[in-house]
Amino acid sequence: MATSGSNGGADGVVRRDFLTIAAGAFTAVGVAAAIWPFVHQMNPSADVLALSSTEVDISKVQAGQAITVLWRGKPVFVRHRTEAEIDAARRDDTASLPDPQKDADRVKKAEWLITLGVCTHLGCVPLAFQGDYKGWFCPCHGSHYDTSGRIRKGPAPRNLEVPQYAFLNDTRVKIG
Repeated sequence: MATSGSNGGADGVVRRDFLTIAAGAFTAVGVAAAIWPFVHQMNPSADVLALSSTEVDISKVQAGQAITVLWRGKPVFVRHRTEAEIDAARRDDTASLPDPQKDADRVKKAEWLITLGVCTHLGCVPLAFQGDYKGWFCPCHGSHYDTSGRIRKGPAPRNLEVPQYAFLNDTRVKIG
């Protein structure tokens, strides 16, 4: 039986339970406030975030030409493909490919192909408009890529990687 001097209530909650819960909540907030600076310092710095994307002016790149830009310290090939290159890439969709991928899955606009300029074998930089398929050729170990950046011959295990990109308008593309 509870007396009027006890600290029990009609609802069964005692003052000691409230103090325990309040102290635990206060401790949790204090620990979170103390840990936050350590967690926040692991976020990328402003200069790293600035390099996370790059905008490229593609207005001066004529059909049949390609440019190389740097993104995150890596070369990126931006190629304005001709109708013949697009047709060849689409015809090769049914060929036996080491890393099968359709041309349409690798481009957002058929005339523009954007890939990382790093060979997937050992990280060399392939040469444009060369090789058996007139795409890219890596002279280090003989990997041949077609006009869609797909590996066709040689030791490279995968196609040239397609980074995330978006066309901002007809003359600008944002990579990253």
